[in-house]
Amino acid sequence: MPSSLVRWFSLVALIWLQTIAGTNTNFPAYSSQLKQVLSISQVQLNNLAFASDAGKLLGWFSGVAAAHLPLWVVLLVGAVLGLVGNGVQYLFVAGKVASVSYPGMFLLAVLAGNSICWINTVCYVVAINNFPLHRQVAVGLTTSYQGLSAGVYTDIVDATLDRTSGTGARAKGYLLLSSVLPMAVSLVTAPFVRVVGADSPGAGKNAHAGFIILFIITIATGVFAVVSSMGSVSGALPAVYNAMGMGIFLLSPIVVPLAVCLKHVLAHTEMKVHDVVTEQEHGEPGRDESGIKWEAHPQVGDQEEVVAVAPPSEEVAINGVREEVGAKEMLKRVEFWLYFFVYLFGATLGLVFLNNLGQIAESRGSSKTSSLVSLSSSFGFFGRLIPSLFDYLFERRKYVVSRPAAMAALMAPMVGAYFLLLSPATGALYVSTAVIGVCTGAITSISVATTTELFGTKNFGVNHNILVTNIPVGSFAFGYGAALLYRSRRGSDGKCMGMECYSTTFVIWGCLCLLGTVLALVLYARTRKFYSRSIER
Repeated sequence: MPSSLVRWFSLVALIWLQTIAGTNTNFPAYSSQLKQVLSISQVQLNNLAFASDAGKLLGWFSGVAAAHLPLWVVLLVGAVLGLVGNGVQYLFVAGKVASVSYPGMFLLAVLAGNSICWINTVCYVVAINNFPLHRQVAVGLTTSYQGLSAGVYTDIVDATLDRTSGTGARAKGYLLLSSVLPMAVSLVTAPFVRVVGADSPGAGKNAHAGFIILFIITIATGVFAVVSSMGSVSGALPAVYNAMGMGIFLLSPIVVPLAVCLKHVLAHTEMKVHDVVTEQEHGEPGRDESGIKWEAHPQVGDQEEVVAVAPPSEEVAINGVREEVGAKEMLKRVEFWLYFFVYLFGATLGLVFLNNLGQIAESRGSSKTSSLVSLSSSFGFFGRLIPSLFDYLFERRKYVVSRPAAMAALMAPMVGAYFLLLSPATGALYVSTAVIGVCTGAITSISVATTTELFGTKNFGVNHNILVTNIPVGSFAFGYGAALLYRSRRGSDGKCMGMECYSTTFVIWGCLCLLGTVLALVLYARTRKFYSRSIER
């Protein structure tokens, strides 16, 4: 199979993997039911949300594995971990296995959370290496689909279950899907998840047409997700139509590799016809009348043979890679720690808000938690997509906005969103959720490119997984603090109802996000010369 064709099939495989990889984003949709089924407190529920993020503390194992094992093996290891972690939880909640202790549920959640790291690492490594000249575009395009995970799982659950199903039914549905779906998709995509090699012909040089088609399909998918989530909020659109429509959109990217395949077949057929005509005209295949040997060449459309491979120096200049830095050296740098806390007070804080969205909506008297989760998922999708879209549209621009500056610009609206949540209006909850979803998704997407630019690509698998250890740290610190404030104001029934449940939490989160914005500006000041040199090269 031609290398250019393998690249596009691998990109479609990454899109499907990322769509089902965000199993932790489903938690808010069934957290309230899980709390009732397990008869646990809000603090204990928060600990389970933290446990899923705590799996990222061991995420660097996947980076080491990706450097020494075939990527399909790393992918299947992640799928198996998710199958066990979420599967055993499902069996317990469904009453099909003996009672599992609370510490046991905690460990299962850690296992399920760690599985996501293995799948993400494979996706990042393949995207970065198969499209070295379009790293941010390939990574951003594929990871944007992880922003749809919660919406996709919600569509399937809503289509198969009645919204008025009994206590625990939705929790069972989400846990069952979270265990089975990643394994099924991983088995289907494993043959295509491999690195072709940056030095092989057609290493992403003339990939413009394919990316344009994928961007159109991706934007259309996001628009459908937003419209369907709005219809879900109003109850105007049946859930089964949402699921069917999303399924069609998710299958659509396959048209790109199929088109590339058709082009290769036509080019190969044309070459064979040319050989036959030459043989008939000259009487001997491959020679003209003078006896000189004739050699067929692929047509211009055959990207695999005619595309020149960019030299390493050009790749570095285009991608602005600073240098190759190992994990130990990275931990000694001030830039890393600034970057660490910017992510902590930006994307991680946004994830904590989304993890607590179920309880926040319940405290405000909203009964449409799953619709809110679907809404945040849809806007998070666009947030992840926007950076790669801008990079693609303006890849030949003379001036670029540095990644730290972009993070600062994205965190500023988040500050306003947290303070807007102090308003009791229902609209304020929806607007804030959308803003936080967009900005959190965008920062998550930008962070992948930032890690490669500041610390190189050679040790990316380990370096980036070290960076995202701030997610479990923030999940525990911010989530536990919110749970304590919630518990201090709960009623006799163990629930807290009213704006006062999270008002202090929102003020604290807004101030922390403001601090993160300032740190992002400091990081921008420290790296501005580096980005200027990258542009000049």
